[in-house]
Amino acid sequence: MSLMLLMLIVLIGWIIINRASENGWSIGDFLHNSDTMISDAEQSGTDNADSSGGPEQWQKEGAPYIDVELLTPNEYSRPQIPIESVQYIAIHYTANPGATAIANRNYFENLATTHDTKVSSHFVVGLDGEVVQCIPTSEMSYATNSRNVDTLSIECCHPDETGKFNEATYDSAVKLSAWLCVRFGLTSENVIRHYDVTGKNCPKYYVENPDAWIQMKSDIAVQIDVDYGLQDVQ
Repeated sequence: MSLMLLMLIVLIGWIIINRASENGWSIGDFLHNSDTMISDAEQSGTDNADSSGGPEQWQKEGAPYIDVELLTPNEYSRPQIPIESVQYIAIHYTANPGATAIANRNYFENLATTHDTKVSSHFVVGLDGEVVQCIPTSEMSYATNSRNVDTLSIECCHPDETGKFNEATYDSAVKLSAWLCVRFGLTSENVIRHYDVTGKNCPKYYVENPDAWIQMKSDIAVQIDVDYGLQDVQ
């Protein structure tokens, strides 16, 4: 009986290998494809800043609630170029007074069709403090010029031409920046303005009012300490 079972197993194995060969497959291909499927699963869905936990877990770690609305891969706003190592968090302003976070996100999405320019951001913080994630933190965005290769960018909405963030936007931007710093082993010194890379007047209010920028970085540093404390109690 055991000999017949062994012969049956060998026969089934031969059939599988034969079918695989006919379709150009190999065991190596199968293993590679399995790994790719796992990687893709980790990069999709709601768990994506980047893939460990989810919005509720991230809030426990100190983040504001993050609405994951990833852009469709395209060469104009989500090129899917990997970031090998995150070194900076860049703060921007949208230069579009009164616009919402989702409206800015949808503008990035529509670039796949309009081809107007190449621009995007990993996150957009809205006027009510809402946060929309547009691009996984493992991928590059088109926001910070020469620093795109190692920087996560945060676009912040603002109510008027001054570019000053309202309280809700400011608080979420501070919490998001701090949480990202903790996640990637950075400090508040790694939080920069678009201005610090190119000299562009962005984020406008925090370039034209250096003390306000110093205060924002100080608030981020305090929040980083809070977030490390949250890790200790989990």
